[in-house]
Amino acid sequence: MSGRVYLDWNATAPLRPEARAAMIAAMDVAGNPSSVHAEGRAAKALVERARAQVAAAFGADGAHVVFTSGATEAAALACGGRALHGAGVEHDAVRAWVAEDLPVDAAGRVTVAAPEMSVLQWANSETGVVQDLPAGLAVTDATQVFGKLPVAFSWSGAQMALVSAHKLGGPKGIGALVMKRGTDLAAQLRGGGQEMGRRAGTENVIGIAGFGAAAEAAARDLSAGIWEPVAEFRNILEKALEAGTNSTIFVGKDARRLPNTACFATPGWKGETQVMQMDLAGFAISAGSACSSGKVRASTVLTAMGHDDATAMSAIRVSLGPATTENDVLRFAEAWLRQEKKYRARAA
Repeated sequence: MSGRVYLDWNATAPLRPEARAAMIAAMDVAGNPSSVHAEGRAAKALVERARAQVAAAFGADGAHVVFTSGATEAAALACGGRALHGAGVEHDAVRAWVAEDLPVDAAGRVTVAAPEMSVLQWANSETGVVQDLPAGLAVTDATQVFGKLPVAFSWSGAQMALVSAHKLGGPKGIGALVMKRGTDLAAQLRGGGQEMGRRAGTENVIGIAGFGAAAEAAARDLSAGIWEPVAEFRNILEKALEAGTNSTIFVGKDARRLPNTACFATPGWKGETQVMQMDLAGFAISAGSACSSGKVRASTVLTAMGHDDATAMSAIRVSLGPATTENDVLRFAEAWLRQEKKYRARAA
């Protein structure tokens, strides 16, 4: 749609041209990667090349990269059947498997008492708050930091990490569980023994090829400093909003955050309403995680941080990307402040 501005990069990033090209090329490879003939070996070579690309981009050389259908499946594989501890700020895909008993402070930071039996996200998709990972952590959700921050699995201290292709410009429906060698983990999908016996089923060669190409390109862009101006534009956005209203709470602003993420709430003005109003104005944003969008409920992330329901139900997330311009964020601020003024007039 002409004139629209996409500000929902944490939900999914636009497909990178490198990923598209790799996927198109993979479509012409006919073999099954488990077959031993030449066609099968060609498909297997694409999978292994992508595995090496993802490992290199994530600083996971020497670790196992197990391809899955996405980070949600990777979370189930890593956490299923284990008595793990987590916090209310975790993504729903992780919260489904853990006991939510880790304390969260007002800035969104989590305290972990027993790392070897705990899950901790590296960065939150809604607030952008980045956590300090303790040594020996069982699992970390790295979907939001991978490609946005200079991180490496090798020094994360975690035994396992969840990653997803579409968060960094790869295709949807492909992710991976990255594991330290020697980590004990039982397969949940059993059958042919693919993915080193960790995840049975014929590999999604096309998606895997796209993931590898996207990861390589994301690492290259990160090294080139592509996210530095994004952080500047995020700060410009928040300053413009702060200058126009005194009734809005900026969440996680005092903590270390992802360079692209702004989360703010105007208590009483429902997040879903704001998303629809901004959509009509030509801006794509979200109210919380994309996986929980469409559900009229308070943000579990903000609730875990101690905010009341009125605030938690009013939070929206604006997440920028390398294609975002200063004009984009200033136009958004102008449009949002116009709607905020109307809301205050109605509420008076």
